[in-house]
Amino acid sequence: MTSRTDLHTLGVADASRALASGACSSTELVTHLLARIDAHAHLGAFLHVDTEGAVRAAREADARRAAGQAGALLGVPLAHKDIFVTTAHPTTAGSKMLAGYASPFDATVVTRLAEAGCVSLGKLNCDEFAMGSANENSAYGPVRNPWDRDRVPGGSSGGSAAAVAARLLPAATGTDTGGSIRQPASFTGTTGIKPTYGVCSRYGMIAFASSLDQAGPIARSAEDCALLLSAMSGFDERDATSAERPPQDFHAQMLTPRANAPAARPLQGLRIGLPREFFPAALGSDVESTVRAALAEFEKLGATLVDVSLPRTELAIPVYYIIAPAEASSNLSRFDGVKFGHRAARYANLLDMYKKTRAEGFGPEVQRRIMIGTYVLSHGYYDAYYLQAQKLRRMIADDFQRCYADCDLIAGPVAPSVAWKLGEQGDDPIQAYLADIFTLPASLAGLPGMSLPAGFGQAGMPVGLQLIGNYFAEGTLLHAAHAFQQATDWHQRSPA
Repeated sequence: MTSRTDLHTLGVADASRALASGACSSTELVTHLLARIDAHAHLGAFLHVDTEGAVRAAREADARRAAGQAGALLGVPLAHKDIFVTTAHPTTAGSKMLAGYASPFDATVVTRLAEAGCVSLGKLNCDEFAMGSANENSAYGPVRNPWDRDRVPGGSSGGSAAAVAARLLPAATGTDTGGSIRQPASFTGTTGIKPTYGVCSRYGMIAFASSLDQAGPIARSAEDCALLLSAMSGFDERDATSAERPPQDFHAQMLTPRANAPAARPLQGLRIGLPREFFPAALGSDVESTVRAALAEFEKLGATLVDVSLPRTELAIPVYYIIAPAEASSNLSRFDGVKFGHRAARYANLLDMYKKTRAEGFGPEVQRRIMIGTYVLSHGYYDAYYLQAQKLRRMIADDFQRCYADCDLIAGPVAPSVAWKLGEQGDDPIQAYLADIFTLPASLAGLPGMSLPAGFGQAGMPVGLQLIGNYFAEGTLLHAAHAFQQATDWHQRSPA
């Protein structure tokens, strides 16, 4: 029988096995986690906790199991990043602009996880409209890193990553536009995967940059991520960007042995490319040594390391910070005080209402990106900036394809440093933008990528290893990650 005081230590796969065997019930697990969430409110991870709804859903899951129903995720608790619209919980996108908004429908990702039997505990804090690298841009306060409460958890899915790291729940949904699953996973010692663009439906996910936004899970392990991604993914006719592919069992793909690979060397024949641009002189020595040690472990497991080049890596930052703000400027134009969301209390006319509503409702980072995006899309600048950025984006994607002629996966650090102190980069947003240099290229190319706990760096803070696969190679990514986690225990470490 699982100890009732240790239920929070269960990951998704562990909880699934415990529920299936009767070692615990979903009601016991959910009740235990709700108490833990309340005790750790100081982390700022949750924006809304649905105690009554979660307990009711857990009891329903227990009744379904008692009636003979089964399912890997039946009764497993999680929570959703507050960028997914939900009928059962408020949706704010971390912004005052949506304070009090009640969605009339659920996001597809939310619906699919509910249909798989997951129990939602509530909504998680995030950078406003998913814009940020530190989760300091939320209108409802910052999220704190459970490894050091004076440091950021990364963003924009910082609430999701912090909640999983603090063992407040086994897993959470997140979104990744330029690294917003992988970077917070790295900063908090959790595992996160951004699938190929189009694998998970964007329907009901409040848009930041439509050609970049993609949903994915943050959890304890690759196995947990595989179970969740299998339920979250799949074609959705309501999303024009959804990939028309049959449902995938990523968990089965993760467990499928490589051809002719012995048990002792499960990754034999796997070629892992190391772009020289991912190991610049400016990379923190603590991060580099940790990543190199993790790569040595992959070699022990049979993988071969191959030197490759992504020559346009440095251009990813200016390209992303032209394309993403341009799309944000267009997407956020709907928040005008007319249809839904915040509206200024006093105004002289319609134009004055627009101005005051948006000035009051949007925070500084969102305003900054809207202004940049409007500028690069304006007459006389579109060709010079936005069009050129799109051409370079295609070249960045082509660089990856040249690499995949020589390797199966690409590896490197997730971020140049460990998590920084809260407020440390508040006066210099460019520094936060530069922290995305290793995650942006894969996002611009639409490739799948994930972050694995690889060890610890300066001040005892977690360091993540990034793996990037070719299009729709999630199975290969998860298989390699799972083999690494079977041989190491970094993913099992938790903050005091």
